[in-house]
Amino acid sequence: MTAEAFAGLVEARCTGPGKWVPAQEREQEPEPLISQDATWPTLPEPALHGLAGDVVRAFEPNSEADPAAILMQFLVAAGNLIGPGPHCRVESSQHGFNLFCLLIGETSKARKGTSWEHIRRLFDRVDGEWADNRVTTGLSSSEGLINEVRDAPDGETSPDRRLLIVQGEFASVLKIMGREGNTLSPTLRDAWDSGKLRTLVKHNPLKATGAHISMIGHVTRPELLKYLNETESHNGFANRLLFVCVRRSKCLPEGGTMSGEVMVELSRSIFGVVEWARSGPRELRRDDATRQLWAAVYPKLSAGLPGLLGAATARAEAQVLRLSGIYAVLDQAETVRVEHLTAALALWDYCFASARFIFGNATGDAVADRIRDALEGAGAEGLSRTGIRDLFKRHELSNRIEQALALLKTLGTAASRMVITEGRSIEVWSIATEATKATEGRTQGLLSHMSLMSQHGKGGH
Repeated sequence: MTAEAFAGLVEARCTGPGKWVPAQEREQEPEPLISQDATWPTLPEPALHGLAGDVVRAFEPNSEADPAAILMQFLVAAGNLIGPGPHCRVESSQHGFNLFCLLIGETSKARKGTSWEHIRRLFDRVDGEWADNRVTTGLSSSEGLINEVRDAPDGETSPDRRLLIVQGEFASVLKIMGREGNTLSPTLRDAWDSGKLRTLVKHNPLKATGAHISMIGHVTRPELLKYLNETESHNGFANRLLFVCVRRSKCLPEGGTMSGEVMVELSRSIFGVVEWARSGPRELRRDDATRQLWAAVYPKLSAGLPGLLGAATARAEAQVLRLSGIYAVLDQAETVRVEHLTAALALWDYCFASARFIFGNATGDAVADRIRDALEGAGAEGLSRTGIRDLFKRHELSNRIEQALALLKTLGTAASRMVITEGRSIEVWSIATEATKATEGRTQGLLSHMSLMSQHGKGGH
């Protein structure tokens, strides 16, 4: 390869369609709240609100990391650092601002670790003790997790209940949760819900009250699809995760450097937020305009979707609630305003689009998904019952195949018809033309958020 050809290749990779363009360099067109690119999600500009947006814009020119990775990990870290004081309430349930997120990208190429290192350095300037002692890895058992935030024995000082888990190889956690008898999954679900944790063992039982646990995981798409088994995808663990597709944003052969002055300014701003948040327990409520917007979007957020995508995004309203609260806290706001909910909806858009990119029409049932893939390949002709049985070389029991077909039919993914051939009728299955309408309906419904936001104003960045 000539030097000219090599230079052209580098330029194409650094300036091609995958490059993330800063907001100030984009054409000023209104961005839909739901991404129209079905292959890769686009981070909507409203998600870069306030201090979170300032952090992303400061790091983005100097890093190959995906802006979505920087943004999400900043919000997770900030939500943990501020602690359990600020919260929102839904009926009798209290929602702290502890988040679980999962970055999905290629090994070594998506710059997942790079994006976290930027955030770690920033928060180390804000609270070095928290960064050294309350950020950990090596998640493997419920006992080990509870021990980190356990209640102190009588007479001892109450421990710091905050804990941020950063798991660079999240596939290992998924493998552990798949083992029979392992209790890590229900413990993590309790940690997200209430922070009330305990082990039911006879000797040396552990108990934690008011734990404030957040989690960041890094994984590849093949690993996630392989190890997120049917149980974990449908028992509520998956929908407590915010799924974030990430990839390298640009080529920086020499790396990038961050101005020390900018780091100082950002760390001072974050420190001010922490001091404000810790000044007392704060229950954040929406103002009147935000309540109107919430009432308008809530039916779509709380509507269910079929398949693995539906299982992974079934906690949309709770996730948006927590995200809007964090955006409000970062503004040191006593109420959740329209711009905070708008930012949360925009970021949820990215997470929903990421989940759709990852899971597509998957059901979470291995047999059903194998049949669906074959039906998609067969096209309009479809497959007969015999052809479906032959997919498994007759190794799957007929009742197991029957269950899988029933699931595909219930989800609206596949349909059957009777075809007469040589005087006898055979049952033929094919992909239903209506199979994608549920997801498209969610997309079209959330697009109306933009018109609602234009009525109330987007708020500042």
